[in-house]
Amino acid sequence: MGFKIAVAGATGNVGREMLNILDERGFPADEVVALASRRSVGTEVSYGDRTLKVKALDGYDFSDTDICLMSAGGSVSKEWSPKIGRQGCVVIDNSSAWRYDADVPLIVPEVNPQAIDQFTRRNIIANPNCSTAQLLVALKPLHDRATIKRVVVATYQSVSGAGKEGMDELFTQTRAVFVADPVEAKKFTKRIAFNVIPHIDVFMEDGSTKEEWKMVAETKKMLDPKIKLTATCVRVPVFIGHSEAVNIEFEKPLDADEAREILRDAPGCLVVDKRENGGYITPLESAGEDATYISRIREDPTVENGLNMWVVSDNLRKGAALNAVQIAELLVARGLIQPKRKAA
Repeated sequence: MGFKIAVAGATGNVGREMLNILDERGFPADEVVALASRRSVGTEVSYGDRTLKVKALDGYDFSDTDICLMSAGGSVSKEWSPKIGRQGCVVIDNSSAWRYDADVPLIVPEVNPQAIDQFTRRNIIANPNCSTAQLLVALKPLHDRATIKRVVVATYQSVSGAGKEGMDELFTQTRAVFVADPVEAKKFTKRIAFNVIPHIDVFMEDGSTKEEWKMVAETKKMLDPKIKLTATCVRVPVFIGHSEAVNIEFEKPLDADEAREILRDAPGCLVVDKRENGGYITPLESAGEDATYISRIREDPTVENGLNMWVVSDNLRKGAALNAVQIAELLVARGLIQPKRKAA
């Protein structure tokens, strides 16, 4: 008997990707339901070779649903996730609403699968920020070997991280530049076409942005609270795929060759690191792929036990939809949930 799965926010970029990935990976679902706001009711979305008609999240009965993949935004999740959880349906939430709640596990399956056991406290599991997810997939095996002390990361984040509106704005502005039309900034604070913007999310009192703060807080919660991390998060004119330039200081010696071998064997990682023209991954190659790609692995001679590397991943997949589906797979693999509806 398979599971009944609901995808909330099914008409958005991440929701549609969740449906694709559930089908691609053959998740054991007997029924999949697409949910969104009332204004989207009746919209058609694809699930493999099937077409689903969107139903309203508002008022939906989750009593016979096993898992809800929630990608409807933080305010919606704050309102609905506890209600859904109380109906016995496990919520895997993609927003930032629950990531920092002590009673809600924050999970990347390759990094801290053991933390998933805590989900019963609220029946909610949080998906991390997209930029944190790919970073920690790359850091975890290195931390296990040599213990990370400090990380300095600069991100190059695609516009899809800001949703469909962000992708539309890059397209519209790029076209406007070529035909000499006025360029209007709506979603972003400055023009994104042929530009980069060192500002993602709101500014905080210390001068960092909330996106940068998220990377710090989530790394400490999922990997090790003793790790010191500082980030500069930048929006770049790329449609899909986040890139990160990462500098790491370790407690123990770790050379580039050993790091390369460790990462080659690590779950979720794919090393493409040839010291030649094109011997590295860019976000263009990562789009549509599941792996976290690691290139440009080299020693940093300016600090003791230092390494540099370049980390790239499809933010809509590993940074959001894929990670959520992997969490659902982890629940099933560990026998932590059973289908509510039994075979007759």
